[in-house]
Amino acid sequence: MSAAPQIFARARIADGGPAPLYLKLKRLVTDAIAQGDLADHDAIPGERDLARMLGISRVTVRKAFADLVADGVLVQRRGSGTFVAAKEERIELPLSRLTSFTEDMRLRGLPTTSDWIERSVGLPTPEEALVLALSPGEKVSRLQRLRRAEDKPLAIERAAIPHRFLPDPLAIETSLYEALTDRGLRPVRALQRLHATALSKGDGEMLGLPEGSPALFTERVAYLADGRVVEFTRSHYRGDSYDFVAELHLSEGS
Repeated sequence: MSAAPQIFARARIADGGPAPLYLKLKRLVTDAIAQGDLADHDAIPGERDLARMLGISRVTVRKAFADLVADGVLVQRRGSGTFVAAKEERIELPLSRLTSFTEDMRLRGLPTTSDWIERSVGLPTPEEALVLALSPGEKVSRLQRLRRAEDKPLAIERAAIPHRFLPDPLAIETSLYEALTDRGLRPVRALQRLHATALSKGDGEMLGLPEGSPALFTERVAYLADGRVVEFTRSHYRGDSYDFVAELHLSEGS
């Protein structure tokens, strides 16, 4: 049973302090969640009941609720009421392991799907030719797709592979690395850079986020055992769903 009525019944947000009452109500809710007094999916009393419990106006309650819903703290369901929003589990990706999106999600027991944006063969851009160490006239196979786990859009991948390594990009259905492994071309090491960025309007629409939402941009250059570059992939990951994790060790002599 939700502890919400007891929490609000004993509150005295009108006492002391110059802060606006709606801000005090917001703090009361967020503190109760942080302290574990309110749990995911707990029901919050309605505007009328909450206003009566706290001795404040319904307008004040409505403004606090609106801010908390916008912040993702509460959710309102028509005909049902207001509830504590469930916290989404963030996905931790270790930076020390060379795996594909499919492999990462499979380790977590999450089914994956892809919305293909492009699978094509063409001439490389100057950057692709330089990074992939291509000879003049060589082509690249391009793979661009929206990656989903449990049907939630999580990342946009844009990969370029030397055409000699992947003559038919349409052969890729799920995992690029599995396809490369089948051809004896499994990458054994990679250099990966990442930084924070803001989503463009187009990328935001694909990920279901507003333009300018925070994202993590990664650029991966992967190598075969003989040193040849086999992959150049640039990806945008949802900033609200991912944590990149690195294990650090004290260097010798420190």
